[in-house]
Amino acid sequence: MRANRVRQCWEAGEPAVSAWLSIGNSYSAEIVGWTGVDCVVVDLQHGMTGVQAMIGMLQAISSTPATPFVRVPALDLPLLMKVLDAGAYGVICPMVDSAEQAQLFVRATSYPPRGLRSFGPTRGLLYGGPDYVAHADATLVRLAMIETAAGLAEVEAICATEGLDGIFIGPNDLGLALNAGASADPSDSRVTAAIARCAAAAKAYGKQVGIFCPSGAVAARRAAEGFGFVVPGSDANLLKAAVSAEVRLIKADRPVGAG
Repeated sequence: MRANRVRQCWEAGEPAVSAWLSIGNSYSAEIVGWTGVDCVVVDLQHGMTGVQAMIGMLQAISSTPATPFVRVPALDLPLLMKVLDAGAYGVICPMVDSAEQAQLFVRATSYPPRGLRSFGPTRGLLYGGPDYVAHADATLVRLAMIETAAGLAEVEAICATEGLDGIFIGPNDLGLALNAGASADPSDSRVTAAIARCAAAAKAYGKQVGIFCPSGAVAARRAAEGFGFVVPGSDANLLKAAVSAEVRLIKADRPVGAG
């Protein structure tokens, strides 16, 4: 079975760097897959992407060195199975608030006797190889998002879940849940303490911890802090920032009063 680059990073003791796609387009997905990232996450929760567009994006990512991941919109068992059958090698599940939900997430993404996933790997066989079914459970990556007050309260129990590879912190939602406001790089002591608690829980149970970041500089800092999965912003935010920077250069060079 084809290797999972994220697992290879972890086995080497290195953080995995992931791109994040909010724009539902296979061409941009292919471009991003060639940037040197270890994996590319297609965002089905908040991104402007549906399942059909996701399939084309996974096909495009599959032609690059990056490993394809998907963030699903919810703990939806049929959708989780469909995403994996379409060729995702990792799944990020939002709003996991309890150990029971984490266990269901693991079971939904695992074949019997360990789990509930039904047979029909379609693109999984094309991307993973003919022995996909035999090795899928051990190759796929499962990350549960901690982004609510309930999830934070149960983070230790969630991290103790067998078969879960790690947790992924949503700093904006976590800040909102703690009445501290949304920030992708929070400084509020309540949120920083919550993030530290999540990281400590993951470490205690031998799990990876990931986090969304607003920039490469913040992602590098998080990696140095021990985060094993870092996202340096989304395609939409990076595109907006890049175009805005170029426009500012043009307007800064324009003489005052010029048409």
